[in-house]
Amino acid sequence: MVNPFDCITEFIFVETAVSPADVILVPGANHPPLMEKAAELYKQGMAPYVLPSGGYKPHVGMTEWEYLRNLAMENGIPEKAMLKEDKAQHTLENARFSLEVLHRNNLVPKKAILICKAGHARRSLLCYQAEFPIDCEFLVSPCVDRYGITKENWFLTEMGINRVMNEVQKIGTYFGEIIPRWNTIHLLKEKGENEI
Repeated sequence: MVNPFDCITEFIFVETAVSPADVILVPGANHPPLMEKAAELYKQGMAPYVLPSGGYKPHVGMTEWEYLRNLAMENGIPEKAMLKEDKAQHTLENARFSLEVLHRNNLVPKKAILICKAGHARRSLLCYQAEFPIDCEFLVSPCVDRYGITKENWFLTEMGINRVMNEVQKIGTYFGEIIPRWNTIHLLKEKGENEI
Protein backbone atom coordinates (compact mmCIF):
# COMPACT_ATOMS: atom_id res chain seq x y z
CA MET A 1 0.00 0.00 0.00
CA VAL A 2 1.41 3.32 -1.05
CA ASN A 3 -1.51 5.75 -1.23
CA PRO A 4 -2.39 8.12 1.63
CA PHE A 5 -6.01 6.90 1.42
CA ASP A 6 -5.16 3.19 1.72
CA CYS A 7 -6.48 3.27 5.29
CA ILE A 8 -9.92 4.17 3.86
CA THR A 9 -9.70 1.23 1.46
CA GLU A 10 -8.86 -1.18 4.28
CA PHE A 11 -11.59 0.26 6.49
CA ILE A 12 -14.48 0.22 4.00
CA PHE A 13 -13.80 -2.98 2.04
CA VAL A 14 -14.21 -5.85 4.50
CA GLU A 15 -14.02 -9.47 3.39
CA THR A 16 -13.50 -12.61 5.44
CA ALA A 17 -13.27 -16.31 4.78
CA VAL A 18 -16.64 -18.08 4.82
CA SER A 19 -17.41 -21.23 6.78
CA PRO A 20 -20.64 -22.96 7.86
CA ALA A 21 -22.94 -20.64 9.81
CA ASP A 22 -26.46 -20.47 11.22
CA VAL A 23 -27.89 -18.07 8.64
CA ILE A 24 -27.04 -16.09 5.51
CA LEU A 25 -28.07 -12.43 5.91
CA VAL A 26 -28.65 -10.12 2.95
CA PRO A 27 -29.34 -6.43 3.70
CA GLY A 28 -31.83 -4.93 1.26
CA ALA A 29 -30.92 -3.87 -2.26
CA ASN A 30 -32.12 -4.48 -5.81
CA HIS A 31 -28.84 -6.06 -6.86
CA PRO A 32 -29.00 -9.61 -8.31
CA PRO A 33 -25.40 -10.65 -7.44
CA LEU A 34 -26.34 -10.55 -3.74
CA MET A 35 -28.82 -13.41 -4.08
CA GLU A 36 -26.67 -15.22 -6.61
CA LYS A 37 -23.91 -15.37 -4.00
CA ALA A 38 -26.40 -16.31 -1.26
CA ALA A 39 -27.68 -19.18 -3.43
CA GLU A 40 -24.16 -20.37 -4.17
CA LEU A 41 -23.30 -20.46 -0.45
CA TYR A 42 -26.64 -22.05 0.48
CA LYS A 43 -26.11 -24.83 -2.09
CA GLN A 44 -22.62 -25.42 -0.64
CA GLY A 45 -24.29 -26.09 2.71
CA MET A 46 -22.93 -22.97 4.38
CA ALA A 47 -26.21 -22.23 6.23
CA PRO A 48 -29.70 -23.73 6.52
CA TYR A 49 -31.50 -20.37 6.20
CA VAL A 50 -31.29 -17.26 4.02
CA LEU A 51 -32.74 -14.00 5.36
CA PRO A 52 -33.00 -11.13 2.89
CA SER A 53 -34.21 -7.88 4.42
CA GLY A 54 -35.81 -4.74 3.06
CA GLY A 55 -39.05 -2.81 2.93
CA TYR A 56 -40.90 -1.16 0.07
CA LYS A 57 -38.83 1.09 -2.20
CA PRO A 58 -40.53 3.08 -5.00
CA HIS A 59 -37.57 2.62 -7.37
CA VAL A 60 -37.91 -1.17 -6.96
CA GLY A 61 -41.71 -1.19 -7.21
CA MET A 62 -41.98 -3.77 -4.40
CA THR A 63 -40.26 -4.56 -1.13
CA GLU A 64 -36.56 -5.28 -1.38
CA TRP A 65 -37.35 -8.55 0.41
CA GLU A 66 -39.78 -9.59 -2.33
CA TYR A 67 -37.28 -8.63 -5.03
CA LEU A 68 -34.53 -10.66 -3.35
CA ARG A 69 -36.88 -13.58 -2.59
CA ASN A 70 -37.81 -13.81 -6.28
CA LEU A 71 -34.13 -13.93 -7.18
CA ALA A 72 -33.55 -16.57 -4.50
CA MET A 73 -36.22 -18.80 -6.03
CA GLU A 74 -34.78 -18.29 -9.52
CA ASN A 75 -31.38 -19.33 -8.14
CA GLY A 76 -32.61 -22.51 -6.50
CA ILE A 77 -33.06 -21.57 -2.84
CA PRO A 78 -36.12 -23.49 -1.60
CA GLU A 79 -38.96 -21.56 0.02
CA LYS A 80 -38.54 -23.51 3.28
CA ALA A 81 -35.04 -22.03 3.66
CA MET A 82 -36.22 -18.44 3.16
CA LEU A 83 -37.00 -16.16 6.10
CA LYS A 84 -38.89 -12.89 5.67
CA GLU A 85 -38.12 -9.34 6.78
CA ASP A 86 -39.96 -6.78 4.63
CA LYS A 87 -40.14 -3.59 6.72
CA ALA A 88 -36.57 -2.22 7.00
CA GLN A 89 -35.79 1.14 5.39
CA HIS A 90 -32.05 1.38 6.12
CA THR A 91 -29.16 -0.86 7.14
CA LEU A 92 -29.59 -0.55 10.91
CA GLU A 93 -33.22 -1.59 10.49
CA ASN A 94 -32.13 -4.46 8.22
CA ALA A 95 -30.07 -5.73 11.13
CA ARG A 96 -32.56 -4.96 13.92
CA PHE A 97 -35.59 -6.41 12.16
CA SER A 98 -33.64 -9.44 10.90
CA LEU A 99 -32.71 -10.32 14.47
CA GLU A 100 -36.38 -10.04 15.45
CA VAL A 101 -37.30 -12.44 12.62
CA LEU A 102 -34.66 -14.92 13.77
CA HIS A 103 -35.94 -14.77 17.35
CA ARG A 104 -39.55 -15.28 16.20
CA ASN A 105 -38.32 -18.42 14.44
CA ASN A 106 -36.51 -19.59 17.59
CA LEU A 107 -33.11 -19.07 15.99
CA VAL A 108 -30.23 -17.66 18.02
CA PRO A 109 -27.34 -17.21 15.62
CA LYS A 110 -23.82 -17.71 16.89
CA LYS A 111 -22.33 -17.29 13.41
CA ALA A 112 -23.81 -15.49 10.40
CA ILE A 113 -22.68 -14.89 6.84
CA LEU A 114 -23.31 -11.33 5.71
CA ILE A 115 -23.63 -10.77 1.96
CA CYS A 116 -23.47 -7.13 0.88
CA LYS A 117 -22.06 -4.84 -1.78
CA ALA A 118 -18.28 -4.43 -1.43
CA GLY A 119 -18.41 -0.69 -0.79
CA HIS A 120 -21.16 -1.22 1.79
CA ALA A 121 -19.31 -3.95 3.69
CA ARG A 122 -18.03 -1.99 6.70
CA ARG A 123 -21.31 -0.18 7.34
CA SER A 124 -23.27 -3.42 6.94
CA LEU A 125 -20.98 -5.26 9.32
CA LEU A 126 -21.11 -2.50 11.93
CA CYS A 127 -24.91 -2.29 11.70
CA TYR A 128 -25.35 -6.02 12.26
CA GLN A 129 -22.77 -5.98 15.06
CA ALA A 130 -24.69 -3.10 16.67
CA GLU A 131 -28.00 -4.99 16.70
CA PHE A 132 -27.04 -8.66 17.14
CA PRO A 133 -25.69 -10.18 20.37
CA ILE A 134 -22.07 -9.28 20.95
CA ASP A 135 -21.02 -12.94 20.77
CA CYS A 136 -22.38 -13.47 17.23
CA GLU A 137 -19.54 -13.94 14.75
CA PHE A 138 -19.98 -12.37 11.30
CA LEU A 139 -18.37 -13.60 8.11
CA VAL A 140 -18.47 -10.97 5.36
CA SER A 141 -18.85 -12.08 1.74
CA PRO A 142 -19.10 -8.99 -0.50
CA CYS A 143 -20.24 -8.59 -4.12
CA VAL A 144 -19.18 -5.97 -6.64
CA ASP A 145 -21.88 -3.32 -7.04
CA ARG A 146 -23.52 -2.31 -10.34
CA TYR A 147 -20.92 0.45 -10.77
CA GLY A 148 -18.04 -2.03 -10.66
CA ILE A 149 -16.55 -0.39 -7.56
CA THR A 150 -13.94 -2.55 -5.86
CA LYS A 151 -11.18 -2.27 -3.30
CA GLU A 152 -8.70 -2.01 -6.17
CA ASN A 153 -10.38 0.71 -8.23
CA TRP A 154 -12.72 2.89 -6.12
CA PHE A 155 -10.28 5.81 -6.07
CA LEU A 156 -9.90 5.93 -9.88
CA THR A 157 -13.31 7.45 -10.71
CA GLU A 158 -15.42 10.28 -9.40
CA MET A 159 -18.30 7.82 -8.91
CA GLY A 160 -16.13 5.48 -6.86
CA ILE A 161 -14.72 8.27 -4.71
CA ASN A 162 -18.18 9.75 -4.10
CA ARG A 163 -19.73 6.42 -3.15
CA VAL A 164 -16.94 5.35 -0.83
CA MET A 165 -16.65 8.72 0.89
CA ASN A 166 -20.44 8.74 1.31
CA GLU A 167 -20.04 5.44 3.17
CA VAL A 168 -17.38 7.03 5.41
CA GLN A 169 -19.78 9.88 6.23
CA LYS A 170 -22.70 7.53 6.91
CA ILE A 171 -20.58 5.44 9.26
CA GLY A 172 -19.74 8.59 11.22
CA THR A 173 -23.41 9.55 11.40
CA TYR A 174 -24.66 6.09 12.35
CA PHE A 175 -22.08 5.08 14.90
CA GLY A 176 -21.27 8.25 16.81
CA GLU A 177 -24.37 7.46 18.89
CA ILE A 178 -23.77 3.70 19.09
CA ILE A 179 -20.16 3.65 20.29
CA PRO A 180 -21.04 4.77 23.86
CA ARG A 181 -23.53 1.85 24.06
CA TRP A 182 -20.81 -0.57 22.93
CA ASN A 183 -18.50 0.82 25.60
CA THR A 184 -21.14 0.15 28.26
CA ILE A 185 -21.70 -3.41 27.01
CA HIS A 186 -17.94 -4.06 26.97
CA LEU A 187 -17.54 -2.78 30.54
CA LEU A 188 -20.43 -4.93 31.75
CA LYS A 189 -18.96 -7.99 30.03
CA GLU A 190 -15.60 -7.32 31.68
CA LYS A 191 -17.33 -7.20 35.07
CA GLY A 192 -18.98 -10.54 34.27
CA GLU A 193 -22.57 -9.34 34.29
CA ASN A 194 -24.88 -11.59 32.32
CA GLU A 195 -27.81 -9.23 31.90
CA ILE A 196 -27.28 -6.19 29.68
